Amino acid sequence: MTYLTHEKRCSLHTITAYEMEINRFIAFVERESVPFEEIDHKLVRYYLATMKEEGKEAVTINRAISALRSYYKFLLRENLVKSDPMRLVQVLKTPKKLPTVVEKDKLNHLLESWEKTDDDFENYRDFIVMELLFGTGIRLSELLKIKEYDIDFFNKKIRIFGKRSKERFVPMHTTLIDELKKYITQKKQKNLANISDCLVVTKEGKQAYPKLIYRIVQKYLSMITSQKKRSPHVLRHSFATSLLDNGADLNAIKELLGHAGLASTQVYTHNSAERLKSIYKQAHPKA
Repeated sequence: MTYLTHEKRCSLHTITAYEMEINRFIAFVERESVPFEEIDHKLVRYYLATMKEEGKEAVTINRAISALRSYYKFLLRENLVKSDPMRLVQVLKTPKKLPTVVEKDKLNHLLESWEKTDDDFENYRDFIVMELLFGTGIRLSELLKIKEYDIDFFNKKIRIFGKRSKERFVPMHTTLIDELKKYITQKKQKNLANISDCLVVTKEGKQAYPKLIYRIVQKYLSMITSQKKRSPHVLRHSFATSLLDNGADLNAIKELLGHAGLASTQVYTHNSAERLKSIYKQAHPKA
């Protein structure tokens, strides 16, 4: 875990997930009374088969495979094992799911009609959370890391630290800049600015946490959509799809989202294609 944290610079989410998967596998090996040095690909496959029998989905099983691959690479590097049983274990095929999005018109209406008051800090904070997620397309983990000094008001951009602490700059629209200035002023007036240097904080001024952001997003998305998925990532998907619908270059979207490769960004092209088909069927007389 120290190696993943400091050398690989993995996100806290990845580290927590990998630790859970590795511990689960080690517990299984101990129950089977197999010495660690005798673990082979057959035992790993048997372990994965038990996961499937328990009703675990392919995505969950693949996460376990990913964690164990990373673990055995580390063990080989440290000369703690002689062979890697994961070499003969393949990931399961998973159906490709299109990103869930909320219509940009609905999101625009929500944000533009938001009633903000100077004496209600939590309401203003919630607005900033929604505006940042949809206005910049950043991840939940990235939102929580933003410090006030990461905002460059003069050049209208914000510094973001993504996966593996990779730095990128994301532009901000004028409305967001103006609202951020008002929000920071309100933080100071409420004497919350000196408690944490993080931009998004709780009503006590402490750094915001993932569950709080989830609650905020779910609360306000439930006002405009009945769809089941109402997470911060839905706003990220909505950001990317909106850009693509309006003719943005795929490579530019990739940079804005902080994707390592273009393959992750290309999934949004399917969303746009489906939307165009839908519009065509509704609007064309011969469709």
